[in-house]
Amino acid sequence: MKFSVTVTLKKDVLDPQGKVVENTLKNMGMTDLKSIRQGKHFEIEVNENNITEAEKKVDDMCKKLLVNLIIEDYKINKIL
Repeated sequence: MKFSVTVTLKKDVLDPQGKVVENTLKNMGMTDLKSIRQGKHFEIEVNENNITEAEKKVDDMCKKLLVNLIIEDYKINKIL
């Protein structure tokens, strides 16, 4: 079973890398750009047929290693 995990900085946390990308794009003439925030993306495949158990395992991976829960949020989606 495959999952997609998107990790982003919490709204209150400054995103200096996103700001650099935003400023660079604006300097390249993309003036319609309102804002950009940078994040991480993971595609995870687990050997589990039960969707509830599989999602629980991915959530556990996120909490233990992939996400800094103090400054980041995450969202898990099943890939069809």
